[in-house]
Amino acid sequence: MANAAEPGKTGWFKQFTMVVAYVAKRDRVFVPLAVGLSVLPLVLVALLVVFTGNWFWLALIPLAPLAFLIVLRTRSDKAMMSEMEGQPGAGVQLVENMPARYGWRVTPAIASTTQYDIVSLVLGRPGVILLGEGNPARVRALLGQEKRRLSKVIGTATMHDIIIGNGEGEVPLPKLRMTLMRLPRTVAPKEVNALAVRLKALTARPAMPKGAIPKNMRPQMGGSFRPPRGR
Repeated sequence: MANAAEPGKTGWFKQFTMVVAYVAKRDRVFVPLAVGLSVLPLVLVALLVVFTGNWFWLALIPLAPLAFLIVLRTRSDKAMMSEMEGQPGAGVQLVENMPARYGWRVTPAIASTTQYDIVSLVLGRPGVILLGEGNPARVRALLGQEKRRLSKVIGTATMHDIIIGNGEGEVPLPKLRMTLMRLPRTVAPKEVNALAVRLKALTARPAMPKGAIPKNMRPQMGGSFRPPRGR
């Protein structure tokens, strides 16, 4: 039994050290901040024991590793955001990785351009959310196009549009989660399910036909494609 549990422990510790190394490499403040806040509870406990003579204060020692974990979580999130910022699809990836309890239903890249501008669909209790990433001018054009298209099937559900960026009227990537959580809940859970069905049919991409392509539909070699002649 001990041998069976050993790989799990090794995997957890390896993952933990990888996260620490990742954050330390990208955040110069992490190491001194983590060490300082971890040592501080130990110093306070030692002083309380010495001056009060009460060993009860030793129960506060677990605050040291807890402080380290809190700093690690906070700084790792910041380092991850800094690395993701500016990459195509970072925003929709962030929403997809949010805890399942928030109930977001995400359809990435329902509209895009060859310049890596994308608009993704996020569905939840606040209604329909169009998430735009890329060049603001091109993204606004895509958003207008998708808003007109989706408005035909969403009925009275609220529609929001968010452009990720650091310009005026845009939402920076680190603030995206909080922005989504602050949106008012205007759609009941049952209505979210109904919206999901209607939007799935509208945003589904046509699948390529399976099997061999018929001879009369194949392009001719060495020349331009000619449609089959009618009889």
